[in-house]
Amino acid sequence: MNDKYYMRFALDLARMVKGQTNPNPPVGAVVIKDGEILGFGAHLKAGKAHAEVHALHLAGSKAKGATMYVTLEPCNHHGRTSPCVDLVIEKGIKRVVVAMVDPNEKVANKGIAKLKQAGIDVDVGVMQREAEQINEAFIHYITTKTPFVTLKTAISLDGKTATVTGESKWITGENARLDVHHYRHTHDGILVGVNTVNADDPSLTTRLPNGGNNPVRIILDTHLRTPIHAKVITDKEAYTWIFTGNHVTKHQKEKFIKYTHVRVIQLEDEKITIDKVLKRLGRKGIMSLFVEGGAEVNGAFLKERKINQLIFYMAPKILGGKNAPTSFAGEGFQSILEALELNIRSIDKLGEDIKIVAIPQKEDSDVYWNY
Repeated sequence: MNDKYYMRFALDLARMVKGQTNPNPPVGAVVIKDGEILGFGAHLKAGKAHAEVHALHLAGSKAKGATMYVTLEPCNHHGRTSPCVDLVIEKGIKRVVVAMVDPNEKVANKGIAKLKQAGIDVDVGVMQREAEQINEAFIHYITTKTPFVTLKTAISLDGKTATVTGESKWITGENARLDVHHYRHTHDGILVGVNTVNADDPSLTTRLPNGGNNPVRIILDTHLRTPIHAKVITDKEAYTWIFTGNHVTKHQKEKFIKYTHVRVIQLEDEKITIDKVLKRLGRKGIMSLFVEGGAEVNGAFLKERKINQLIFYMAPKILGGKNAPTSFAGEGFQSILEALELNIRSIDKLGEDIKIVAIPQKEDSDVYWNY
């Protein structure tokens, strides 16, 4: 067995809790000695014990002289829990293998330095890229103070999101729709425009066979046209935040006061800009945002280049129609040279549909893995 074998186990543990630890990163840890797994664990929820603590408690007294594999640098500061490095040192761990350095300036390299000062051998960078992909939302949030944005769209093979009459249920099959709910489960917020609310009256909740976390529902609604009887207002399944322009009156906002899970957030300008919405969401602790808007909302995110990941579900259907809607509206780019260049991360088949995951090329996006 080599370092990658055990680090892969730790990374799998981190993947399993992705989306439920926010605003903390998902972390996995494994304690090994003489080829025997003595303990393992994952950070399950913000404010609860970290992965290293779970793994060390399972290992008990056998941890002395063992090796610990951890997907993210152990913390060296007091937050809602005690520093993990102190427990690692106390338990007599001989060697620590770290996948990636923590980009949080409170931690970055400080935990590693303290371990080395205690005489512990530390190796950094084992399966680093894999760890960074698991923590890409955390890295982006820590370094930019804004949410990591995933934009999803479902299209026919000829790029249409609905027929010319507006019919869109269902372009894709059941497997693709279930996959969307996994993304909802792992994101802090889900965003649509008011036109989607008015047209479809969506719940914007997570519906998985075994349940799941509901993201905060975020509505872009410049003139506050969200109906008082919409599901996002009345069902109380999740918080709903409505962003409006500065001209919305106190009288318009009053009708939402009785709904304690609904908040109207009025921006300083007449028009809503994606940049200001993201900055406000970042200050409110939204680390990851799932955009399920229509063409106008998607076009706004594209225009401001505020997309970190795109997910296309493509159905083997041809809808046709020059006036049938596509994924992105707005003015678009005037030149091919302005286009958002993408790198394809993965291509999968979900039932009869194709799923494509892509990220903007480095020059057109935030730097994901250099901190």
